[in-house]
Amino acid sequence: MSQQPTVADIFRRAQALRKEHSDWSYKQLSSQLVKEFSGGPLPPLHNLTIPEQDDRAPEEDWTAGLPIVRRGIQFNDWKEIVSGILLSLEQTENYERARGPEGDRDEWHNRNAGIADAVAKGVGKWMPEELIALAEKQGKK
Repeated sequence: MSQQPTVADIFRRAQALRKEHSDWSYKQLSSQLVKEFSGGPLPPLHNLTIPEQDDRAPEEDWTAGLPIVRRGIQFNDWKEIVSGILLSLEQTENYERARGPEGDRDEWHNRNAGIADAVAKGVGKWMPEELIALAEKQGKK
């Protein structure tokens, strides 16, 4: 890879490989990622995030491997970087397998709790009926 990948780019690649090769172990994933990214530029240290993971698991799970990634970048060690990314991926997958996706498993983690009534009132007050009907129709598809 000639362009500098971000941590999120490498994580997305790990997810894609996981989908393509669901029978692979994390060790096989690690070997493939190290082979793909070794020799290329290291990810930047200033942006160690995987933004879309907030919707999949709590922050403490998907960020589990980021300190290992940071150490790998500091020591120019692709194996370490990939190990950290795969730790975050494994934690996220384990969480989803055990609890279901974030926001769906119980009332406590429901991101709409406490605001649903206010949203409905605001939408009902300010949004024309035909737009509400269109939005509901689109939501059912």
